[in-house]
Amino acid sequence: MLSQQQLDRVCVVLVRARNPNNIGAAARAMHDFGFRHLRVVNEYAVPFASARSAVDASEVLGSAKEFGSVAGAVADCTLVVGTTAVGERALLHPLYALPEAAATIGEELARGGRIALLFGSEKTGLSNDELSHCHWLLTIPMQQHEDVRHPSMNLGQAVAVCLYELVRDRRAHVEAGVPAAAEAGEVERLTALLTEVLEQTGYTLRHPSNCDEAQIRRLVMRMGMMAADAPVWMGILRQMLWKLRGAQAGSE
Repeated sequence: MLSQQQLDRVCVVLVRARNPNNIGAAARAMHDFGFRHLRVVNEYAVPFASARSAVDASEVLGSAKEFGSVAGAVADCTLVVGTTAVGERALLHPLYALPEAAATIGEELARGGRIALLFGSEKTGLSNDELSHCHWLLTIPMQQHEDVRHPSMNLGQAVAVCLYELVRDRRAHVEAGVPAAAEAGEVERLTALLTEVLEQTGYTLRHPSNCDEAQIRRLVMRMGMMAADAPVWMGILRQMLWKLRGAQAGSE
């Protein structure tokens, strides 16, 4: 069973959630399973007032944080996991069924990491750009029906099922001495530096199809950056930029 300290290192992130009933249901599920940190990403005012009417949701909603971007919402997290119903989506990330995903999340929590669990909007789920912030994806296995093209759960139900799986009694076996992963904010800064290096070298002009922001971010995420490695890589890239700018200034 996860300790309260570990539960407090799990953040449920609702991205573009529209229905206050769904937001309230997600908050109630969090309360029922002992999770307290709700983060909401939206470009418009979140309908918290209506959502607070949900039974047992007020405490979670009262401390919820609002963000204008996924990058901001996950900046302090070492593992970002997106949820998807898959459907006909072309997957660009590793995909795990919920039981396997929950075990891996438990291992990261045992190492002291902070988790962001992303849920997309009721209608469209997570966009490809939003998914580019994720290390990998999880899906809830569901019965396939011929008359249902994309089987998926209601947002509140999906949150409840995922959180229940996390708190089920299990013991995570973690190898001693495994280094901590880099926070998402560090990964985002490294992505920005790498993008600038590619621009300075002219790579983005010669290979524009490889340089979409989401593509570069996924490339960095797949490196599995450790916390101790992030400042080293940023130092390397900054040195490269310094040399490139000096060379350009000397040729003018």
